[in-house]
Amino acid sequence: MSDFLGPVEPDGRIPPYQQTRVAAFLISAHGALARQFAFTLPARLDAAWQTELNAQFYREAEIVSLLLRATSWGLDLSLGYMVASWETAWAPAPIDGIADPHLNQAVHLATLAHAVHAGIRPAALLPLEANAQDPFVMALRRIEFESGRLLQAQILFLKGTDLAQHRDAVSAALEQRHAGVRKLWRELLESIGIGAPAA
Repeated sequence: MSDFLGPVEPDGRIPPYQQTRVAAFLISAHGALARQFAFTLPARLDAAWQTELNAQFYREAEIVSLLLRATSWGLDLSLGYMVASWETAWAPAPIDGIADPHLNQAVHLATLAHAVHAGIRPAALLPLEANAQDPFVMALRRIEFESGRLLQAQILFLKGTDLAQHRDAVSAALEQRHAGVRKLWRELLESIGIGAPAA
């Protein structure tokens, strides 16, 4: 097991089979977030926190678009099963203790997004010898940068006054989401010969 992607090709590119699996996982996660943000957005924004949903929807869609174009795809017959298990994991899960369905869905989305953006650090997998000008390498760095920005919005919402009375329910949901995302990410990395990153 290695700590990084590779070994890189002579031109410094990440092997296509690793690009394919990492990109497929990231597209699944960020695509699920984009879809759920789109369905959660009301026709008219009635609360301040809803304005952030609109911005996050477009950022998640941009990440998916970037990966689709920057990845050197390879045939991977195992992806069908893997994608199905990932998509099931992203499905909305009701949060006990929050009766308002709109707020419940917003908390689900924020906890899932927090877990994805905080728990998946794709640029940390890049070896020093990776070609800095390769589109896939640049895409992973861009995604990690955007994730840091998006994470701030989720933190503000999850720690905001709107959720003060639901703090225990939110904390439990967040912990559960982080554990689920970490497990899937670790399994994905192990499938391409990378050891689990430190928790």
